[in-house]
Amino acid sequence: MSSSSWMRGCDEGPMSQEARGEQDRVAVVPLTPLDDTAYPDWDSAYLDNVGRLYRLMYHKVGNRPDAEDLTSEVFRAALGPLRLTASKGEVRAYLLATAQTVLASHWRRRLGLEVTHIDPDIELSYLAAPVAASDAEPRVRQILAGLPDHYRRVLELRFLEGCSIKESASAMAVSVSNAKVLQHRALRMAARVAEELGQ
Repeated sequence: MSSSSWMRGCDEGPMSQEARGEQDRVAVVPLTPLDDTAYPDWDSAYLDNVGRLYRLMYHKVGNRPDAEDLTSEVFRAALGPLRLTASKGEVRAYLLATAQTVLASHWRRRLGLEVTHIDPDIELSYLAAPVAASDAEPRVRQILAGLPDHYRRVLELRFLEGCSIKESASAMAVSVSNAKVLQHRALRMAARVAEELGQ
């Protein structure tokens, strides 16, 4: 369709009500979801979108720690109101809207003003693109394998299983203060192991 056909009436004088209604129907293009199937469970929704959302956040803030924190914040804010029956496209659109709000809050805290704009037409590509395979998991497993059992276990509980320090202490049958010390020492040793492995 040519641009002149949808802009009809700009310099041709007033249009009839019927012509205006036809123009509205032609000019409005309905958005179609990327995928109309729903996720089977919350884990699937998270795993399918976390890498994509992280890439978007990293693109916006330019550093890994903030991108990771903001990605977590988006999921914490979005997973409460989201319905599991929503299509994958609707989930991604909602995550994008939530990301815009989270980014605005981030920049407001950081700079005192909102400087974030997420254009859904452009940024939705971050959520639609497949996530590239990462070598992070094998590297983490290699580093953990180089640690003593109690150090490896506290890091697995804290960072791979997402347990709190109190839950980790309980699982390891140690005090909370002991778990904190173990975690601190385990992280220092993991850094040395990673350095030795050239990672």
